[in-house]
Amino acid sequence: MPRLTPERREARRAEIVAAARRCFSRDGFHQSSMPAIAAEAGVSQGAPYRYFESKEQIILAIAGDAFRLIFTPVERLAAEAEAPSVAELTAAALDALSSDTVRDGAGHDVPVDELLRCAVQTWSEMLRNDAVRSPAVEGFDSVRRSIADAIGRGRAGGTVPEAVDPDHGARLVMGVLHGFLLQRVAFGLSDTARYRADIGALLAHP
Repeated sequence: MPRLTPERREARRAEIVAAARRCFSRDGFHQSSMPAIAAEAGVSQGAPYRYFESKEQIILAIAGDAFRLIFTPVERLAAEAEAPSVAELTAAALDALSSDTVRDGAGHDVPVDELLRCAVQTWSEMLRNDAVRSPAVEGFDSVRRSIADAIGRGRAGGTVPEAVDPDHGARLVMGVLHGFLLQRVAFGLSDTARYRADIGALLAHP
């Protein structure tokens, strides 16, 4: 049997991740077995194990894609803007969350709804699985620090009220994003433009 080229190997891995994401978003983590993922991908039952040691590794890969979707735009603005406001930092992620598709870490188009449904499930998985919780906490703290730094610059530049503590403000931004994510997945909140405008108005109110 001929060996797979690196390009074909990466494509096969992406197919397995996409199949797992469909299974997870439809049936949940614990109801989706590795054989079910293989069947969804149209590969042999042993094929997923050539790319991942366990289902947990696939969960981590998908959680990483979800984390990048939510927080990369915020981190980019936090790093590049001279004095961003809290409203601007919050709004930065809403555009990505309101899209139909997004690019994953490998450059493939991914349905946002599937990714967000997996993200919500990851929160419950964090409560029982340290292997999932540890990288999630590390990523959360990294983003929180970058947003807090940006809020500190905004406070110095007059775009953030002096009374706002940077770390507390960062947690507010992340809390609003998590809340929007949950409402989109569980309760059908889809009017991102109105949500974004209302956030700006509320945060700008004296």
